[in-house]
Amino acid sequence: MFLGIDVGTSSVKAILIDDAQTILAQGHASLTVERPHVGWSEQDPASWIIACQTAIEGIRAAAPQAWAQLKAIGVSGHMHGAVLLDATDTPLRPCILWNDMRSSVECTELEAKADFRGIGGNIVMPGFTAPKLAWVAKHEPEVFARIAKVLLPKDYVGLWLTGDHVGDMSDAAGTLWLDVANRKWSEPLLKATGLSQDQMPRLVEGAEMAGALRGALAKEWGVGSVVVAGGAGDNAATACGLGVTEPGAGFLSLGTSGVLFATTQKFAPNTEGAVHAFCHAVPDTWHQMGVILSATDSLNWLSEIASRPVAELAAMVPHKPAAPSDALFLPYLSGERTPHNAPFAKAGFFDLTRRTTMPDMVQAVMEGVAFAFADCKRVLEAAGTQIDHVYLAGGGSRSDAWLNIIASATGLTLLKPADGDAGAALGAARLGMAASQSLTHPEIFRTPKVDKAFEPETALRDAYQERYLAYQNAYQVDN
Repeated sequence: MFLGIDVGTSSVKAILIDDAQTILAQGHASLTVERPHVGWSEQDPASWIIACQTAIEGIRAAAPQAWAQLKAIGVSGHMHGAVLLDATDTPLRPCILWNDMRSSVECTELEAKADFRGIGGNIVMPGFTAPKLAWVAKHEPEVFARIAKVLLPKDYVGLWLTGDHVGDMSDAAGTLWLDVANRKWSEPLLKATGLSQDQMPRLVEGAEMAGALRGALAKEWGVGSVVVAGGAGDNAATACGLGVTEPGAGFLSLGTSGVLFATTQKFAPNTEGAVHAFCHAVPDTWHQMGVILSATDSLNWLSEIASRPVAELAAMVPHKPAAPSDALFLPYLSGERTPHNAPFAKAGFFDLTRRTTMPDMVQAVMEGVAFAFADCKRVLEAAGTQIDHVYLAGGGSRSDAWLNIIASATGLTLLKPADGDAGAALGAARLGMAASQSLTHPEIFRTPKVDKAFEPETALRDAYQERYLAYQNAYQVDN
């Protein structure tokens, strides 16, 4: 049996699978985010451990006999978070999360100090870990002086599981301290942030063994010797869960934020288009991502404004729209990453008239998110990556209307898995399986059965090409 744990921003999800990768039990626990100041986003690392314990207890209660045969654990988690530990492994402050925007000034300062784009493969953005540490050094010097280790969120959970400081390549690439091409910590990038390799965790591949489950936990849980894998950042883990581990494969995640992910056979950055270029969780493999910050969150926002449930709003849009909405929406409610690198970009409706209806606005929101994915596809292609079909992940993938819009706006064929969205937790369990068994990647990281394919509609595709140009022009005028 193999346990996969996914530490998300709003919850922890855990699943238990067998050798055939059948899901035998699941556990869940909620998390909260603290926002003490505008632009800040923090979490208490201790809350992850409590949530993991709750989720695991749910699995133990649901499948006690299967649980007793536990062989390996894999962990995935939200990327870029800064967990700062003292010499006793005690957190020095709350974790600064991926969506924290406080370090924009430090981003500019770091860009001038080292070749983050060339070595790290990415623009220095507030979401990454390095500028967060630069902010701490400047504004909380007494905390910075006591840092013994800097861990990412899933690696703090790994510390609880194994007692060791270990990270994996996919997650480490999101710190901006990794030499992504050579898959090792970069001394120049660390030095630019006032840190050293001694303050970093040991690195392994995500599909390799990071350590063994601590004896005290094994005894408490009633299990024997258990391997703990290197694990992965949440997007790489989702790719592993969908079998997107070979060059040319991709997935589209329509969640609170949105991701267009493509596996590559080499390190291929495109910082001009704000593409993320990271290591994959499997050896000798990399990936690129276009990331948008307000995907389903855009519809959530409209739901709050309109005081109507999301499902009710989504039902207003035809299953297959005959034409683009007369209204236009820029989905930059939380700024934007790809392709603009604009943390302070603003959202907005355009082309509204007295005749504009709520269904027009709902469709415009869906189309705005679809155009944001079209932006991601455009800059991935500029980096040399060609993809024509992608697997689907995320809660928004339940809306057929939205998927038809995205397919026509991007030109991508969207493949909806038949078994639902197991996502990063399944990927983490598969990484645990890989770390404990001598199997090849295709045997473990297989693609799912497809329930439905969403193809671009030719007529709508042509209409959306024209509307996409209007979308791009609206950003230039408004921002």
